[in-house]
Amino acid sequence: MNAEFLAVLEYWEKEKGIPKERLLNAVEEALLAAAKKAVGPARELRVSIDPKAGDIKAWAKLMVAERIVSKHDQISVFDARRAGFPDAKQGDEIEVEVTPAGFGRIAAQFAKQALMQQVRRAEKELIFAEFKDRVGDIVSGTVRRFERSDVVLDLGKFEALMPNRERVPTEEYQIGERIRCYVKDIEQTPRGPEIILSRADPQFVLKLFRLEVSEINDNTIEVKGIAREPGFRTKLAVYSRDSKVDPVGACVGLRGQRVKNIVRELNNEKVDIIPWSPDVKTFVGNALAPAKLKSFQIDEPNHRVYVRCAADQLSLAIGKRGQNTRLTERITGWRITIEPEADAVSGFADKVEHAIREFTVIPGISREHAQVLVNAGFHSVEDLSQVEIVDLQALPEIGDAAASILEAARGEMTRRNTGENGTPA
Repeated sequence: MNAEFLAVLEYWEKEKGIPKERLLNAVEEALLAAAKKAVGPARELRVSIDPKAGDIKAWAKLMVAERIVSKHDQISVFDARRAGFPDAKQGDEIEVEVTPAGFGRIAAQFAKQALMQQVRRAEKELIFAEFKDRVGDIVSGTVRRFERSDVVLDLGKFEALMPNRERVPTEEYQIGERIRCYVKDIEQTPRGPEIILSRADPQFVLKLFRLEVSEINDNTIEVKGIAREPGFRTKLAVYSRDSKVDPVGACVGLRGQRVKNIVRELNNEKVDIIPWSPDVKTFVGNALAPAKLKSFQIDEPNHRVYVRCAADQLSLAIGKRGQNTRLTERITGWRITIEPEADAVSGFADKVEHAIREFTVIPGISREHAQVLVNAGFHSVEDLSQVEIVDLQALPEIGDAAASILEAARGEMTRRNTGENGTPA
């Protein structure tokens, strides 16, 4: 056991960087508890471990007495002299080895538990010390295991957690796969500090651009805003402090190589790089590209922009499931309302009415809510059933009704995909 014990200590010291002395102290404390259980209430009991040989011994301070009243506190003169104290006399205090028979087995159990507890505690402290200044960095790790929907990654000396909320919904990870993540936070939990990683955070994309585009890293180009729907689309607003540097061109790179590297890391997520402008009309127009817009109306008091475009550009401006409009609102900070041109209203109105009717036939969706949904860019039940609840809640006219509307839409999709008798349609 001794050789094995020392080998374990050396392993943790080498692999985790935890000093052997610290581990020995922790184990000695555990062994003291084991000794108290095995020896009994001895006076000033202590346990020592030989760091070279690994020998474990228990010691107690006993009073030399002529007549033994308490065997846990006293030792006879004869026994004291036989224990290696030839000059012992009544009233002396001596430290005597009291290691009980079979103590090694009990000690081994306590030592193992204490060692693992101390290693975990030391690891957590090292995590905090090493990573407290690395929040905002990108690290590379190997997928080790899954805890429900959370992903545990091996970063080498430490483990880190990518919670389900920080995963990209379109990505699937395999055990042993190596992935890059953004260090979002160091959370203090009852178990100690926990490294929280993310691939869904917009700052992950921004950090990739900082690593890939030197002009952003040296502040020649400033990122004015970023909006992201992980796995689907990201909009990045950039501005150049140097009139000679094209901010969009610098981010795209020669033959698009810079942005291609980032898109590859994001598993082909669409990335729109748009030039920032202090003029609201120009900025909103850039953000809604490639849709061609006809006119703008700014409502300053309500912080809203009304946009008109040709009927054939409307779906492009709104985007799939209203995505283009939502991201534009987030990156500009303005509420966007997109309407077709007046001369195209009549033909378009029929399409709008058809979409509204499709929603209103679903139990649980009123006509008022249906109109709001269509105006927000949801033109079919398929579109609505795939949206996230937070996007519906963001619509002021929907608000708390978002959950029931989404449940009704998904229920309708289920009914359409299955027959009345439960067999596939």
